[in-house]
Amino acid sequence: MYTLGIWDGHDAGVAVLEDDKIVFAINEERLTKRKLEVGYPVNSISFALSYLHLKPTDFDNVAASTSDSGKTMSRYIPQLAKNYYMFRRRKVDRPRFEDLRRYSKYATTEGAPNPVSVLLTKQYYRQKLEKAGFKDYKLSIVDHHAAHAATAAYPSGLKKQLVVTMDGVGDGLSGTISIFNGKERELLSRIPARDSLGLFYEQATNLMGMRELEDEGKVMALSNYATPVPDEKNKLLPFFSVDGMKVISRYNTIDRYNMLKKVMWGTEREEFAYMVQATLEKHLKELVQNSIDETGVKNVSMAGGVFSNVKANMHVKEMSKSWFVFPHMGDGGLAMGSAMQANYTEKGIARYKLEDVYLGPEYSENEIQAALKKSRLGYEKIEDPSSYAGDLISSDRIGFWYQGRMEYGPRALGNRSIITSATNKDARYKLNMCIKNRSWFQPFCPSLLAEESERFFEDAAQTNRFMTMGYRIRQEYKDIIVAVKNVDDTARPQMLESENPRYRMLIKKVKDNTGLGIILNTSFNMHGSPLVNTPEEAVQTYNSAKPDFMIIGDYLVEKK
Repeated sequence: MYTLGIWDGHDAGVAVLEDDKIVFAINEERLTKRKLEVGYPVNSISFALSYLHLKPTDFDNVAASTSDSGKTMSRYIPQLAKNYYMFRRRKVDRPRFEDLRRYSKYATTEGAPNPVSVLLTKQYYRQKLEKAGFKDYKLSIVDHHAAHAATAAYPSGLKKQLVVTMDGVGDGLSGTISIFNGKERELLSRIPARDSLGLFYEQATNLMGMRELEDEGKVMALSNYATPVPDEKNKLLPFFSVDGMKVISRYNTIDRYNMLKKVMWGTEREEFAYMVQATLEKHLKELVQNSIDETGVKNVSMAGGVFSNVKANMHVKEMSKSWFVFPHMGDGGLAMGSAMQANYTEKGIARYKLEDVYLGPEYSENEIQAALKKSRLGYEKIEDPSSYAGDLISSDRIGFWYQGRMEYGPRALGNRSIITSATNKDARYKLNMCIKNRSWFQPFCPSLLAEESERFFEDAAQTNRFMTMGYRIRQEYKDIIVAVKNVDDTARPQMLESENPRYRMLIKKVKDNTGLGIILNTSFNMHGSPLVNTPEEAVQTYNSAKPDFMIIGDYLVEKK
Protein backbone atom coordinates (compact mmCIF):
# COMPACT_ATOMS: atom_id res chain seq x y z
CA MET A 1 0.00 0.00 0.00
CA TYR A 2 1.06 3.56 -0.69
CA THR A 3 0.96 6.99 0.90
CA LEU A 4 0.00 10.00 -1.20
CA GLY A 5 1.16 13.47 -0.15
CA ILE A 6 -0.64 16.51 -1.59
CA TRP A 7 0.15 20.22 -1.47
CA ASP A 8 -2.30 22.67 -3.03
CA GLY A 9 -0.67 26.03 -2.27
CA HIS A 10 2.29 27.88 -3.77
CA ASP A 11 4.25 25.40 -5.97
CA ALA A 12 1.56 22.71 -5.66
CA GLY A 13 2.43 19.06 -6.21
CA VAL A 14 2.33 15.45 -5.04
CA ALA A 15 4.65 12.78 -3.65
CA VAL A 16 4.16 9.02 -3.46
CA LEU A 17 5.75 6.79 -0.81
CA GLU A 18 5.78 3.01 -0.72
CA ASP A 19 6.51 2.27 2.93
CA ASP A 20 10.03 3.69 3.45
CA LYS A 21 10.72 4.27 -0.27
CA ILE A 22 10.19 7.51 -2.16
CA VAL A 23 8.88 6.34 -5.52
CA PHE A 24 7.60 9.45 -7.30
CA ALA A 25 7.24 13.22 -6.89
CA ILE A 26 6.26 16.04 -9.20
CA ASN A 27 5.06 19.62 -8.97
CA GLU A 28 2.11 20.96 -10.88
CA GLU A 29 4.18 23.59 -12.71
CA ARG A 30 5.92 20.87 -14.72
CA LEU A 31 2.56 19.84 -16.19
CA THR A 32 0.73 23.16 -16.58
CA LYS A 33 3.95 25.04 -17.55
CA ARG A 34 2.99 27.89 -15.20
CA LYS A 35 5.91 28.63 -12.90
CA LEU A 36 5.20 27.77 -9.24
CA GLU A 37 1.58 26.84 -9.99
CA VAL A 38 -0.97 27.27 -7.20
CA GLY A 39 -4.15 25.27 -6.49
CA TYR A 40 -5.31 21.69 -6.11
CA PRO A 41 -2.81 19.58 -8.11
CA VAL A 42 -5.30 17.56 -10.13
CA ASN A 43 -2.83 17.08 -12.99
CA SER A 44 -0.06 15.86 -10.68
CA ILE A 45 -2.33 13.34 -8.96
CA SER A 46 -3.60 11.96 -12.26
CA PHE A 47 -0.10 11.85 -13.76
CA ALA A 48 1.39 10.09 -10.71
CA LEU A 49 -1.25 7.37 -10.73
CA SER A 50 -0.90 6.83 -14.47
CA TYR A 51 2.91 6.78 -14.40
CA LEU A 52 3.05 4.32 -11.49
CA HIS A 53 0.15 2.21 -12.84
CA LEU A 54 -1.76 2.68 -9.58
CA LYS A 55 -5.44 3.08 -8.74
CA PRO A 56 -6.88 5.42 -6.10
CA THR A 57 -7.76 2.37 -4.04
CA ASP A 58 -4.06 1.43 -3.76
CA PHE A 59 -3.51 4.20 -1.20
CA ASP A 60 -4.13 3.53 2.47
CA ASN A 61 -2.89 6.97 3.55
CA VAL A 62 -3.40 10.43 2.07
CA ALA A 63 -1.77 13.44 3.68
CA ALA A 64 -2.02 17.18 3.08
CA SER A 65 -0.65 20.22 4.83
CA THR A 66 -1.71 23.58 6.25
CA SER A 67 -5.16 24.32 7.66
CA ASP A 68 -4.93 27.94 8.79
CA SER A 69 -7.92 30.17 8.03
CA GLY A 70 -6.33 31.94 5.07
CA LYS A 71 -5.38 28.72 3.29
CA THR A 72 -8.76 27.16 4.07
CA MET A 73 -10.56 30.18 2.63
CA SER A 74 -8.57 29.92 -0.61
CA ARG A 75 -9.58 26.26 -0.95
CA TYR A 76 -13.27 27.13 -0.95
CA ILE A 77 -12.77 30.31 -2.99
CA PRO A 78 -9.90 29.24 -5.32
CA GLN A 79 -10.16 32.43 -7.33
CA LEU A 80 -8.53 34.25 -4.39
CA ALA A 81 -5.34 32.20 -4.77
CA LYS A 82 -5.44 32.42 -8.56
CA ASN A 83 -5.87 36.20 -8.51
CA TYR A 84 -3.01 36.65 -6.07
CA TYR A 85 -0.85 34.33 -8.16
CA MET A 86 -1.34 36.59 -11.21
CA PHE A 87 -0.80 39.71 -9.08
CA ARG A 88 2.36 38.34 -7.44
CA ARG A 89 3.84 37.31 -10.80
CA ARG A 90 2.90 40.70 -12.29
CA LYS A 91 0.78 39.14 -15.02
CA VAL A 92 -1.98 41.73 -14.52
CA ASP A 93 -2.04 45.50 -14.56
CA ARG A 94 -0.88 47.12 -11.35
CA PRO A 95 -3.94 47.46 -9.08
CA ARG A 96 -4.94 50.89 -7.76
CA PHE A 97 -4.81 49.68 -4.17
CA GLU A 98 -1.73 47.44 -4.39
CA ASP A 99 -0.67 47.83 -0.76
CA LEU A 100 -4.19 47.06 0.51
CA ARG A 101 -4.08 43.79 -1.37
CA ARG A 102 -0.82 42.89 0.35
CA TYR A 103 -2.11 43.95 3.76
CA SER A 104 -5.16 41.74 3.26
CA LYS A 105 -2.93 38.81 2.38
CA TYR A 106 -0.77 39.32 5.48
CA ALA A 107 -3.83 39.56 7.72
CA THR A 108 -5.43 36.36 6.41
CA THR A 109 -2.31 34.17 6.34
CA GLU A 110 -0.81 34.88 9.77
CA GLY A 111 -3.49 33.20 11.84
CA ALA A 112 -3.08 29.73 13.35
CA PRO A 113 -5.45 26.85 12.51
CA ASN A 114 -8.64 26.50 14.55
CA PRO A 115 -11.14 23.64 14.90
CA VAL A 116 -13.39 25.07 12.20
CA SER A 117 -10.59 25.58 9.64
CA VAL A 118 -9.25 22.07 10.28
CA LEU A 119 -12.72 20.55 9.89
CA LEU A 120 -13.35 22.46 6.66
CA THR A 121 -9.94 21.44 5.28
CA LYS A 122 -10.68 17.76 5.94
CA GLN A 123 -14.08 18.11 4.35
CA TYR A 124 -12.55 19.79 1.29
CA TYR A 125 -10.01 17.02 0.75
CA ARG A 126 -12.51 14.22 1.27
CA GLN A 127 -14.77 15.70 -1.39
CA LYS A 128 -11.89 16.00 -3.85
CA LEU A 129 -10.49 12.53 -3.13
CA GLU A 130 -13.75 10.62 -3.10
CA LYS A 131 -14.79 12.26 -6.36
CA ALA A 132 -11.53 10.88 -7.83
CA GLY A 133 -12.23 7.36 -6.57
CA PHE A 134 -10.20 7.18 -3.35
CA LYS A 135 -11.73 4.84 -0.77
CA ASP A 136 -10.83 3.32 2.59
CA TYR A 137 -7.91 5.65 3.24
CA LYS A 138 -6.74 7.49 6.32
CA LEU A 139 -6.65 11.26 5.77
CA SER A 140 -4.02 13.24 7.70
CA ILE A 141 -3.81 17.03 7.84
CA VAL A 142 -0.23 17.81 8.81
CA ASP A 143 0.96 21.07 10.36
CA HIS A 144 2.86 23.21 7.85
CA HIS A 145 6.14 23.29 9.79
CA ALA A 146 5.82 19.68 10.91
CA ALA A 147 5.81 18.78 7.21
CA HIS A 148 8.94 20.89 6.60
CA ALA A 149 10.57 19.29 9.66
CA ALA A 150 9.77 15.80 8.35
CA THR A 151 11.62 16.49 5.09
CA ALA A 152 14.58 17.87 7.02
CA ALA A 153 14.87 15.10 9.61
CA TYR A 154 13.71 11.80 8.13
CA PRO A 155 15.85 11.63 4.93
CA SER A 156 18.89 13.44 6.38
CA GLY A 157 20.81 10.35 7.46
CA LEU A 158 21.95 12.26 10.55
CA LYS A 159 21.78 10.73 14.00
CA LYS A 160 20.62 13.00 16.81
CA GLN A 161 19.97 16.29 15.05
CA LEU A 162 18.78 19.84 15.47
CA VAL A 163 15.88 20.36 13.06
CA VAL A 164 15.35 23.96 11.92
CA THR A 165 12.46 25.07 9.71
CA MET A 166 12.08 28.63 8.46
CA ASP A 167 9.94 30.18 5.73
CA GLY A 168 7.49 33.01 5.15
CA VAL A 169 4.41 31.78 6.98
CA GLY A 170 2.33 28.64 7.42
CA ASP A 171 -0.20 27.64 10.07
CA GLY A 172 0.58 30.78 12.03
CA LEU A 173 4.33 30.17 12.24
CA SER A 174 7.43 31.22 10.35
CA GLY A 175 9.81 28.70 11.90
CA THR A 176 10.41 25.94 14.42
CA ILE A 177 13.35 24.35 16.20
CA SER A 178 13.25 20.71 17.26
CA ILE A 179 15.44 17.82 18.32
CA PHE A 180 15.07 14.50 16.48
CA ASN A 181 16.76 11.48 18.05
CA GLY A 182 15.96 8.98 15.31
CA LYS A 183 12.63 7.97 16.83
CA GLU A 184 10.89 11.05 18.19
CA ARG A 185 10.94 14.76 17.43
CA GLU A 186 10.78 17.14 20.38
CA LEU A 187 9.58 20.66 19.53
CA LEU A 188 11.64 23.27 21.39
CA SER A 189 10.65 26.58 19.82
CA ARG A 190 7.92 28.08 17.67
CA ILE A 191 8.60 31.35 15.82
CA PRO A 192 5.35 33.24 15.12
CA ALA A 193 4.40 34.52 11.68
CA ARG A 194 4.74 38.10 12.92
CA ASP A 195 8.49 37.53 13.45
CA SER A 196 9.17 36.07 10.02
CA LEU A 197 12.62 36.55 8.50
CA GLY A 198 11.30 34.79 5.41
CA LEU A 199 8.45 37.24 4.96
CA PHE A 200 10.89 40.12 5.56
CA TYR A 201 12.99 38.82 2.63
CA GLU A 202 9.88 38.42 0.46
CA GLN A 203 8.81 42.00 1.20
CA ALA A 204 12.25 43.34 0.31
CA THR A 205 12.21 41.34 -2.94
CA ASN A 206 8.92 42.91 -3.92
CA LEU A 207 10.06 46.43 -3.06
CA MET A 208 13.10 45.98 -5.30
CA GLY A 209 10.79 45.47 -8.27
CA MET A 210 11.06 41.68 -8.28
CA ARG A 211 8.53 38.89 -7.68
CA GLU A 212 8.24 37.66 -4.12
CA LEU A 213 8.26 33.86 -3.65
CA GLU A 214 10.24 33.63 -6.90
CA ASP A 215 13.08 36.15 -7.23
CA GLU A 216 14.64 36.02 -3.76
CA GLY A 217 17.68 34.38 -5.35
CA LYS A 218 18.20 37.53 -7.42
CA VAL A 219 18.35 39.62 -4.25
CA MET A 220 20.96 37.26 -2.83
CA ALA A 221 23.01 37.45 -6.06
CA LEU A 222 22.72 41.24 -6.35
CA SER A 223 23.87 41.72 -2.74
CA ASN A 224 27.37 40.69 -3.79
CA TYR A 225 27.71 43.73 -6.04
CA ALA A 226 27.39 46.30 -3.24
CA THR A 227 30.12 47.94 -1.24
CA PRO A 228 29.77 46.22 2.16
CA VAL A 229 27.69 48.14 4.68
CA PRO A 230 29.01 48.01 8.28
CA ASP A 231 26.55 46.55 10.79
CA GLU A 232 26.28 49.86 12.65
CA LYS A 233 25.08 51.54 9.43
CA ASN A 234 22.72 48.77 8.34
CA LYS A 235 19.30 50.29 9.02
CA LEU A 236 17.60 46.92 8.67
CA LEU A 237 19.49 44.99 11.35
CA PRO A 238 17.45 46.53 14.22
CA PHE A 239 14.24 45.26 12.58
CA PHE A 240 14.90 41.93 14.36
CA SER A 241 16.55 40.58 17.47
CA VAL A 242 17.25 37.03 18.61
CA ASP A 243 16.51 35.82 22.11
CA GLY A 244 17.66 32.26 22.68
CA MET A 245 15.76 30.13 20.19
CA LYS A 246 13.33 32.91 19.25
CA VAL A 247 13.38 35.57 16.55
CA ILE A 248 11.59 38.78 17.53
CA SER A 249 10.48 41.39 15.01
CA ARG A 250 10.49 45.02 16.13
CA TYR A 251 7.47 45.71 13.89
CA ASN A 252 4.33 43.87 12.89
CA THR A 253 4.19 42.64 9.29
CA ILE A 254 2.44 45.68 7.80
CA ASP A 255 4.55 48.23 9.68
CA ARG A 256 7.71 46.35 8.67
CA TYR A 257 6.69 46.53 5.01
CA ASN A 258 6.20 50.28 5.30
CA MET A 259 9.50 50.73 7.13
CA LEU A 260 11.30 48.74 4.43
CA LYS A 261 9.72 51.00 1.85
CA LYS A 262 11.11 54.07 3.65
CA VAL A 263 14.63 52.64 3.82
CA MET A 264 14.48 51.51 0.20
CA TRP A 265 13.53 55.01 -0.99
CA GLY A 266 16.89 56.51 -0.12
CA THR A 267 19.13 53.50 -0.80
CA GLU A 268 20.85 52.19 -3.91
CA ARG A 269 19.40 48.87 -5.05
CA GLU A 270 22.62 46.88 -4.60
CA GLU A 271 23.20 48.40 -1.16
CA PHE A 272 19.63 47.60 -0.13
CA ALA A 273 20.09 43.99 -1.29
CA TYR A 274 23.29 43.77 0.76
CA MET A 275 21.51 45.07 3.88
CA VAL A 276 18.64 42.60 3.44
CA GLN A 277 21.02 39.65 2.96
CA ALA A 278 23.21 40.69 5.89
CA THR A 279 20.16 40.99 8.15
CA LEU A 280 19.04 37.47 7.30
CA GLU A 281 22.53 35.99 7.69
CA LYS A 282 23.28 37.66 11.02
CA HIS A 283 20.01 36.71 12.72
CA LEU A 284 19.84 33.18 11.31
CA LYS A 285 23.43 32.54 12.37
CA GLU A 286 22.71 33.77 15.91
CA LEU A 287 19.51 31.71 16.13
CA VAL A 288 21.19 28.46 15.07
CA GLN A 289 24.27 29.08 17.21
CA ASN A 290 22.06 29.68 20.27
CA SER A 291 20.18 26.47 19.53
CA ILE A 292 23.40 24.47 19.21
CA ASP A 293 24.73 25.97 22.45
CA GLU A 294 21.52 25.28 24.38
CA THR A 295 21.02 21.71 23.14
CA GLY A 296 24.61 20.60 22.58
CA VAL A 297 23.52 19.08 19.23
CA LYS A 298 25.80 19.99 16.31
CA ASN A 299 24.13 17.98 13.55
CA VAL A 300 21.69 20.35 11.83
CA SER A 301 18.96 19.55 9.29
CA MET A 302 17.02 22.31 7.54
CA ALA A 303 13.91 22.89 5.44
CA GLY A 304 11.66 25.80 4.50
CA GLY A 305 12.03 28.45 1.84
CA VAL A 306 14.61 30.50 3.77
CA PHE A 307 17.08 27.63 3.29
CA SER A 308 17.11 28.14 -0.46
CA ASN A 309 19.49 30.98 0.45
CA VAL A 310 22.84 29.23 0.05
CA LYS A 311 24.86 32.16 1.40
CA ALA A 312 22.94 32.05 4.68
CA ASN A 313 23.26 28.25 4.68
CA MET A 314 27.06 28.60 4.62
CA HIS A 315 26.98 30.06 8.13
CA VAL A 316 25.04 27.05 9.39
CA LYS A 317 27.51 24.72 7.70
CA GLU A 318 30.45 26.43 9.36
CA MET A 319 29.01 26.04 12.86
CA SER A 320 27.75 22.46 12.39
CA LYS A 321 29.39 19.08 12.70
CA SER A 322 27.17 17.62 9.95
CA TRP A 323 24.28 19.21 8.10
CA PHE A 324 21.50 18.49 5.62
CA VAL A 325 19.22 20.77 3.59
CA PHE A 326 16.22 19.05 2.01
CA PRO A 327 16.61 19.48 -1.79
CA HIS A 328 13.05 20.77 -2.29
CA MET A 329 13.24 23.05 0.71
CA GLY A 330 10.40 25.45 -0.10
CA ASP A 331 6.65 24.91 -0.01
CA GLY A 332 6.95 22.74 -3.11
CA GLY A 333 8.32 20.06 -0.76
CA LEU A 334 5.29 20.06 1.53
CA ALA A 335 3.58 17.19 -0.28
CA MET A 336 6.61 15.03 0.50
CA GLY A 337 6.74 16.26 4.09
CA SER A 338 3.05 15.60 4.64
CA ALA A 339 3.40 12.05 3.33
CA MET A 340 6.49 11.41 5.47
CA GLN A 341 4.87 12.74 8.62
CA ALA A 342 1.72 10.66 8.02
CA ASN A 343 3.91 7.60 7.47
CA TYR A 344 5.62 8.32 10.76
CA THR A 345 2.34 8.74 12.64
CA GLU A 346 0.60 5.74 11.10
CA LYS A 347 3.48 3.32 10.49
CA GLY A 348 6.38 4.55 12.61
CA ILE A 349 8.61 5.12 9.56
CA ALA A 350 11.20 7.80 10.26
CA ARG A 351 14.08 7.04 7.87
CA TYR A 352 14.34 7.34 4.09
CA LYS A 353 17.31 6.89 1.77
CA LEU A 354 17.46 9.93 -0.46
CA GLU A 355 20.15 8.75 -2.85
CA ASP A 356 18.99 11.07 -5.64
CA VAL A 357 16.08 13.33 -6.58
CA TYR A 358 15.38 11.84 -10.01
CA LEU A 359 11.81 11.23 -8.90
CA GLY A 360 9.85 12.57 -11.87
CA PRO A 361 8.87 10.91 -15.15
CA GLU A 362 11.13 9.34 -17.77
CA TYR A 363 10.24 9.14 -21.46
CA SER A 364 10.97 6.26 -23.82
CA GLU A 365 13.21 6.26 -26.87
CA ASN A 366 10.09 6.04 -29.06
CA GLU A 367 8.68 9.19 -27.44
CA ILE A 368 11.97 11.01 -27.95
CA GLN A 369 12.14 9.91 -31.58
CA ALA A 370 8.55 11.00 -32.19
CA ALA A 371 9.27 14.48 -30.82
CA LEU A 372 12.38 14.83 -32.99
CA LYS A 373 10.59 13.64 -36.13
CA LYS A 374 7.72 16.03 -35.54
CA SER A 375 10.16 18.92 -35.11
CA ARG A 376 11.84 18.24 -38.46
CA LEU A 377 15.22 18.94 -36.87
CA GLY A 378 18.21 17.12 -38.21
CA TYR A 379 19.33 14.49 -35.70
CA GLU A 380 21.38 11.32 -35.44
CA LYS A 381 21.80 8.48 -32.97
CA ILE A 382 25.21 8.38 -31.29
CA GLU A 383 26.90 5.49 -29.51
CA ASP A 384 28.36 7.31 -26.50
CA PRO A 385 26.38 10.46 -25.61
CA SER A 386 28.47 11.17 -22.52
CA SER A 387 31.76 11.10 -24.37
CA TYR A 388 30.38 13.11 -27.27
CA ALA A 389 28.98 15.82 -24.96
CA GLY A 390 32.19 15.86 -22.93
CA ASP A 391 34.23 16.59 -26.04
CA LEU A 392 31.89 19.36 -27.15
CA ILE A 393 31.82 21.26 -23.88
CA SER A 394 35.55 20.82 -23.42
CA SER A 395 35.84 23.19 -26.37
CA ASP A 396 33.42 25.71 -24.79
CA ARG A 397 30.32 24.62 -26.73
CA ILE A 398 26.99 25.17 -24.92
CA GLY A 399 24.48 22.35 -25.02
CA PHE A 400 21.17 21.01 -23.73
CA TRP A 401 21.37 17.67 -21.93
CA TYR A 402 18.12 15.69 -21.53
CA GLN A 403 18.23 12.23 -19.92
CA GLY A 404 16.30 9.81 -17.71
CA ARG A 405 13.87 10.81 -14.96
CA MET A 406 13.17 14.48 -14.37
CA GLU A 407 14.55 16.08 -11.21
CA TYR A 408 12.33 16.89 -8.22
CA GLY A 409 12.83 20.34 -6.78
CA PRO A 410 14.27 23.62 -8.05
CA ARG A 411 17.73 22.39 -9.13
CA ALA A 412 18.71 20.69 -12.37
CA LEU A 413 21.11 17.90 -11.42
CA GLY A 414 22.19 16.40 -14.71
CA ASN A 415 19.01 15.07 -16.32
CA ARG A 416 17.40 18.34 -17.44
CA SER A 417 20.49 20.55 -17.68
CA ILE A 418 22.21 23.15 -19.83
CA ILE A 419 25.94 22.46 -19.79
CA THR A 420 29.23 23.96 -20.86
CA SER A 421 32.83 24.27 -19.68
CA ALA A 422 33.48 25.70 -16.21
CA THR A 423 36.35 27.69 -17.74
CA ASN A 424 34.28 29.23 -20.53
CA LYS A 425 34.79 33.00 -20.05
CA ASP A 426 31.90 33.91 -22.34
CA ALA A 427 29.41 31.42 -20.86
CA ARG A 428 27.80 33.74 -18.35
CA TYR A 429 27.01 36.42 -20.92
CA LYS A 430 25.81 33.96 -23.56
CA LEU A 431 23.64 31.98 -21.16
CA ASN A 432 22.08 34.94 -19.37
CA MET A 433 21.58 37.30 -22.29
CA CYS A 434 21.32 35.08 -25.37
CA ILE A 435 19.88 31.73 -24.24
CA LYS A 436 18.06 31.92 -20.89
CA ASN A 437 17.15 35.63 -20.91
CA ARG A 438 18.06 36.14 -17.23
CA SER A 439 19.35 39.13 -15.31
CA TRP A 440 23.01 39.80 -16.08
CA PHE A 441 24.19 39.48 -12.47
CA GLN A 442 22.88 35.97 -11.83
CA PRO A 443 25.67 33.39 -11.46
CA PHE A 444 25.80 29.79 -12.67
CA CYS A 445 26.68 26.67 -10.72
CA PRO A 446 29.05 23.74 -11.18
CA SER A 447 28.60 20.00 -11.29
CA LEU A 448 31.77 18.12 -10.41
CA LEU A 449 33.05 14.70 -9.45
CA ALA A 450 32.63 14.35 -5.69
CA GLU A 451 36.23 13.23 -5.30
CA GLU A 452 37.33 16.57 -6.80
CA SER A 453 35.40 18.66 -4.25
CA GLU A 454 38.23 19.42 -1.85
CA ARG A 455 40.47 20.28 -4.79
CA PHE A 456 38.21 23.19 -5.80
CA PHE A 457 36.43 24.24 -2.59
CA GLU A 458 37.22 25.04 1.00
CA ASP A 459 35.34 23.14 3.72
CA ALA A 460 34.11 20.46 1.30
CA ALA A 461 34.68 17.43 3.49
CA GLN A 462 30.95 16.63 3.45
CA THR A 463 29.57 15.83 0.01
CA ASN A 464 26.67 17.99 -1.16
CA ARG A 465 24.87 16.19 -3.99
CA PHE A 466 21.86 18.50 -4.27
CA MET A 467 23.20 22.06 -4.84
CA THR A 468 21.85 23.33 -1.51
CA MET A 469 24.97 24.93 -0.04
CA GLY A 470 27.46 27.67 -0.88
CA TYR A 471 31.24 27.02 -0.78
CA ARG A 472 34.28 29.23 -1.05
CA ILE A 473 36.48 28.55 -4.07
CA ARG A 474 40.14 27.88 -3.34
CA GLN A 475 42.47 30.71 -4.26
CA GLU A 476 44.30 28.79 -6.98
CA TYR A 477 41.07 28.14 -8.95
CA LYS A 478 39.35 31.55 -8.66
CA ASP A 479 40.70 32.68 -12.03
CA ILE A 480 40.22 29.29 -13.70
CA ILE A 481 36.64 28.08 -13.11
CA VAL A 482 35.31 31.54 -13.95
CA ALA A 483 32.02 30.38 -15.49
CA VAL A 484 30.77 28.83 -12.25
CA LYS A 485 31.78 31.33 -9.60
CA ASN A 486 29.88 34.18 -8.04
CA VAL A 487 31.49 37.61 -7.89
CA ASP A 488 32.35 36.94 -4.23
CA ASP A 489 34.35 33.82 -5.23
CA THR A 490 31.76 31.35 -3.94
CA ALA A 491 29.78 28.68 -5.78
CA ARG A 492 26.81 26.35 -5.23
CA PRO A 493 28.11 22.97 -6.44
CA GLN A 494 26.59 19.60 -7.18
CA MET A 495 29.10 17.02 -5.97
CA LEU A 496 28.32 13.96 -8.04
CA GLU A 497 28.86 10.47 -6.68
CA SER A 498 27.43 7.35 -8.38
CA GLU A 499 23.77 8.40 -8.52
CA ASN A 500 23.88 9.43 -12.21
CA PRO A 501 26.32 7.22 -14.17
CA ARG A 502 25.77 8.81 -17.59
CA TYR A 503 26.27 12.34 -16.28
CA ARG A 504 29.28 11.23 -14.26
CA MET A 505 30.86 9.74 -17.41
CA LEU A 506 30.35 13.08 -19.16
CA ILE A 507 32.26 14.96 -16.45
CA LYS A 508 35.00 12.31 -16.41
CA LYS A 509 35.41 12.82 -20.16
CA VAL A 510 35.85 16.55 -19.54
CA LYS A 511 38.49 15.74 -16.93
CA ASP A 512 40.29 13.47 -19.40
CA ASN A 513 40.32 16.34 -21.90
CA THR A 514 41.12 19.27 -19.63
CA GLY A 515 42.38 17.90 -16.32
CA LEU A 516 39.40 19.47 -14.52
CA GLY A 517 36.50 17.26 -13.34
CA ILE A 518 34.04 20.14 -13.23
CA ILE A 519 31.50 21.70 -15.63
CA LEU A 520 28.85 24.42 -15.66
CA ASN A 521 25.30 23.13 -15.08
CA THR A 522 22.14 25.21 -15.10
CA SER A 523 18.49 24.28 -15.44
CA PHE A 524 17.08 23.35 -18.85
CA ASN A 525 14.42 26.04 -19.18
CA MET A 526 13.90 29.60 -20.28
CA HIS A 527 13.90 32.17 -17.47
CA GLY A 528 10.48 32.37 -15.82
CA SER A 529 9.41 28.95 -17.09
CA PRO A 530 9.54 25.60 -15.27
CA LEU A 531 12.14 22.94 -15.98
CA VAL A 532 11.37 21.07 -19.20
CA ASN A 533 9.51 17.80 -18.71
CA THR A 534 8.66 16.11 -22.01
CA PRO A 535 10.80 15.56 -25.12
CA GLU A 536 8.46 17.94 -26.99
CA GLU A 537 9.24 20.70 -24.48
CA ALA A 538 12.97 20.03 -24.86
CA VAL A 539 12.69 20.41 -28.64
CA GLN A 540 10.60 23.59 -28.35
CA THR A 541 13.13 25.15 -25.97
CA TYR A 542 15.99 24.17 -28.27
CA ASN A 543 14.25 25.90 -31.18
CA SER A 544 13.72 29.04 -29.08
CA ALA A 545 17.18 29.27 -27.53
CA LYS A 546 19.34 27.75 -30.29
CA PRO A 547 22.34 26.50 -28.28
CA ASP A 548 25.26 24.80 -30.02
CA PHE A 549 23.83 21.32 -29.56
CA MET A 550 21.31 19.14 -27.75
CA ILE A 551 21.71 15.53 -26.68
CA ILE A 552 18.35 14.01 -25.86
CA GLY A 553 18.56 10.37 -24.83
CA ASP A 554 20.90 8.81 -27.38
CA TYR A 555 20.20 11.41 -30.06
CA LEU A 556 22.28 14.41 -31.10
CA VAL A 557 20.90 17.61 -32.55
CA GLU A 558 23.76 19.90 -33.54
CA LYS A 559 23.91 23.37 -35.03
CA LYS A 560 26.07 23.19 -38.12
